[in-house]
Amino acid sequence: MKKFNIPNHYRSPIIGRIKEIRQENDPRKKDFSPTVLDYGAVRFHIARHFGFCFGVENAIEISYKAVEENPDKRIFLLSQMIHNPNVNYDLQNKGIRFIMDTHGNQLIDWDEIQTEDIIIIPAFGTTLEVLDLLKKKGVATKKYDTTCPFVTRVWKRADQLGKQHYTIIIHGKHNHEETRATYSYSKKNAPSLIIKDMNEAIMLSDFILGNRPVSEFEEAFKGKYNKNFNPKKDLECIGVINQTTMLASETLAISNYLKVVMKKKYGVEDLKKHMANTRDTLCYATNENQDSTYRLLDVDADLAIVVGGYNSSNTSHLVELCEKKLPTYLISNASEVLNESEILHFDFENKKILQTKNFLPKKEVVDILLTSGASCPDTIVENVLNKLLRFYPTSKSTEEVLETL
Repeated sequence: MKKFNIPNHYRSPIIGRIKEIRQENDPRKKDFSPTVLDYGAVRFHIARHFGFCFGVENAIEISYKAVEENPDKRIFLLSQMIHNPNVNYDLQNKGIRFIMDTHGNQLIDWDEIQTEDIIIIPAFGTTLEVLDLLKKKGVATKKYDTTCPFVTRVWKRADQLGKQHYTIIIHGKHNHEETRATYSYSKKNAPSLIIKDMNEAIMLSDFILGNRPVSEFEEAFKGKYNKNFNPKKDLECIGVINQTTMLASETLAISNYLKVVMKKKYGVEDLKKHMANTRDTLCYATNENQDSTYRLLDVDADLAIVVGGYNSSNTSHLVELCEKKLPTYLISNASEVLNESEILHFDFENKKILQTKNFLPKKEVVDILLTSGASCPDTIVENVLNKLLRFYPTSKSTEEVLETL
């Protein structure tokens, strides 16, 4: 796989060495069991795959190149480069300004953008409407387009489905940058509808099977389908794609469920005509991170620490998996580990920061699961590990532990 030129302050000697050892021992990536760092008083069980993915490293490399190549020009990002506050803060310190926030709200008026300005498209991609606006202003966008190739792959699949006369069902969060971009591309060639989860898939099935009046469709999916969407006609033939950072298991479950629904309505013989055989569109990194988390959860541990941005979709799903089994704390950096008794962490369900006491159990050996989202620098994970180690002064040295791997 391509090696990217990203700043050294994102790389970690400890985490980097762990990943190198795993790669050397398992080059085909068949072993998803965690790496165990046994310090004696505390054991860290580190996910097989975590941290920067291909798309993130590509985006960072291009963004820093834009700064280096244009010292005398104004440089703008359409929105957050990725969903990690540390990386976005670094880019802002380089002089890059954000035109929109993560929800699409305008921070800088389009009238301020000039033809000679440098515009960076984030890893999530952007909508056709924004590209058209920039084109009319004469602003070039191709050179510093950091759209993840796995996202563009989904767009191409949507294009294929549209040309085959399928309505596109997008499994995603309708206000997420990537889903907004995917929806923009899909609705160009086909009726398109966004559903968030299995509950909305079940609600959709009521309309497909005629168990719910079409008159209620607008209220049920308000703001999640394109203009002129006709539930009576446009739900006869469907295909499922997704936001690449959603839970793979949920996308598969939704697709299988809707397949059963279409079979119930149209029968087995006509099923292929009414339900496209779409392969999962989740990116390789999301798949690997989630599969690694499932294996991580085979460990009998005391707690899990997930490191990443609070608004990171792929990180949120790692938390979702972990918290089903054991106490789980999402933190953005080591400073949120206040001391050996208290930790600040983000509550996804209620969208607020919590302060929890006695998060580390008092026992002879503490087992901690550790992983991070695809947009989190390895250095931040290393800082978290080192911060936790301070609370166990009798622990072995990291050098000594790494030698046992």
